[in-house]
Amino acid sequence: MKGDDASRAVPREAGGEPGHIVRMTWYVTDKREYLAAGKAVGEAYRDIIGVYSVAMMAVEVTALMEDRAKVEIEATAVIPG
Repeated sequence: MKGDDASRAVPREAGGEPGHIVRMTWYVTDKREYLAAGKAVGEAYRDIIGVYSVAMMAVEVTALMEDRAKVEIEATAVIPG
């Protein structure tokens, strides 16, 4: 599942939406490449998630489980019951 699909489908499966995401950790394989793409990453984030404040952290790692992957995002959502 691509990022755009997952960011909407996963919360919906639990009765939520991307706006219920309260925390994200981004694992990136190249810090410089990630920082250089900051404007494009920000635009994509706003297109998918919207404009609101989420606790975020980015960590540079040597590799991800998928060989071609450059970023992996872990998110926590709080969905009202």
